[in-house]
Amino acid sequence: MNFPSDEKFVTDFQSTLDALRSSHHDVVFIAQQVLEQANESIDEYLWRMKKRLAYLVALKPDFINSHTGKDYFSYDDNCRAIEVAESLALSSGVPIYHETHRGRFTFHAASLLAYLDRFPNLKLTGDFSHWCTVSESLLQDQEDALTRIIPHVRHIHARVGYEHSPQVNDPFAPEWKEHMDAYVSWWRQILITRAQSGDSVMTVTPEFGPVPYMPTIPYSQKPLADQWLTNVHMKNYLQQNLQV
Repeated sequence: MNFPSDEKFVTDFQSTLDALRSSHHDVVFIAQQVLEQANESIDEYLWRMKKRLAYLVALKPDFINSHTGKDYFSYDDNCRAIEVAESLALSSGVPIYHETHRGRFTFHAASLLAYLDRFPNLKLTGDFSHWCTVSESLLQDQEDALTRIIPHVRHIHARVGYEHSPQVNDPFAPEWKEHMDAYVSWWRQILITRAQSGDSVMTVTPEFGPVPYMPTIPYSQKPLADQWLTNVHMKNYLQQNLQV
């Protein structure tokens, strides 16, 4: 959840969350760190990111999904951003997972490897739809990189993208079967890896988004599929087909 700047919403949310956690012990609260775009120095960016992460930590999420760094930052500057997040995660006890996402330090599979070398305990939210778009492929030629990256994934964003967009109109349509099969294979590899490491629980978010992620009809801008139904369909599909 990416929290709005609305104190009443946050207060009401926390009250509801406390009640849910008391009665449903399997409730998972995922906070999200996404900063608005700004023309700023790296130091200004780091200050904003640290402030936002500290705010989210105070809400006591199970973990934070972080959009960390920039694709145009230098390697060293992105490392500084990672260090801010990792330090806060260590001091607070709230895990921070860095989402694989366009525009962030994780924007490309191959370029991510250098960061994993420097931060061997780095934890990721795996959303491979972005990499398929960045590389204009189903990553057939990047299997070695994926093999190194998958052990770092702790949460999955279950969205299917393709070579020209991070979101297909309907992943269950027959024309997307090749893509759907590829993603399910990656997700299964992640679950198997976590199970082999001793994890008994793995969280997954079906993440088919609204417009403009959702493709639309020209002029009317009507979405080509129902976002809610697509996410529910994906949830049900994964519960039935992604057992390890």
